[in-house]
Amino acid sequence: MPYDDSPPPTRRARPLSVAAALAAVCLTAAGCGGGPEADGAGAAPPGPGADAASSTAPTPAGKQPEPSGTASPSDSGAGADSGSAKPLPKGPLTGRTVVIDPGHNPRNRDHTREINEKVDIGTGRKECDTTGTSTDDGYAEARFTLDVSHRLRTLLEAEGARVRLTHDADRPFGPCIDERARIGNEAKADAVVSVHADGSAVGNRGFHVILPAGVKGGGADTSKIVKSSADLGARIAGHFVRTTGSAPSNYIGGNTGLDTRNDLGGLNLSTVPKVFVECGNMRDPKDAALLTSASWRQKAAQGLADGITSYLKG
Repeated sequence: MPYDDSPPPTRRARPLSVAAALAAVCLTAAGCGGGPEADGAGAAPPGPGADAASSTAPTPAGKQPEPSGTASPSDSGAGADSGSAKPLPKGPLTGRTVVIDPGHNPRNRDHTREINEKVDIGTGRKECDTTGTSTDDGYAEARFTLDVSHRLRTLLEAEGARVRLTHDADRPFGPCIDERARIGNEAKADAVVSVHADGSAVGNRGFHVILPAGVKGGGADTSKIVKSSADLGARIAGHFVRTTGSAPSNYIGGNTGLDTRNDLGGLNLSTVPKVFVECGNMRDPKDAALLTSASWRQKAAQGLADGITSYLKG
């Protein structure tokens, strides 16, 4: 779930250009009607929360247990935030820079005072960060996002991209939402993807990509990135369907897999194309079974990589 959000505003209609872009990608990607894991059932939107795109788990009082049989954030290989020390191969993404933003930090739960401090997001103030959600068995979103981010970095580097992570569980908490945006901006990234998983109600299933709305105020101005971010998000959504077999969310985005928001500091403060990806709902047992599967996480990383590559190649 996004680290800097509040309950979403009422559902907005998708801009025609974004819907058309997604439709075009989905036709190529064998359609957006759902995959083998989709249950096809609609569900009422979840209730308000403090730290999720659509709902949230409360900040835990203690450490969350970790289920057996799930990969740790380093299971797919960790490295410096700037990427591998090995020379990058020549590939279709040579000369391109991608910033991957793993949602939350596994140690945020030990620093609740610090992450509750509010920071300026241009149009207001929000908490520095949150703990994120988890499955009912205790598999933390922060572990999931790091694992997928590591896998995604490996795939993009194989294509020649220079990849930077906003963090690699190498700091006690955070980074705060304003710093996460700043990292992408200062890197002059060609694309930034923030990796998350949602914490919604049982029966709410599927993925969705959050796009920046047109926002201008204080230090926030998304006017130059709204269109490019929508293109990036639509391409990711289409490839995510094809590669993972998951359907677009049945509770956010009107079955498009896309949702536009104006209340996320990580998007509002970005000056480069950026999206958030909610890969599934950790609180739904069927989605949780996917999110805790190492093989499915590899598919998720591949879907993200394919979408990013498609966007960067034009």
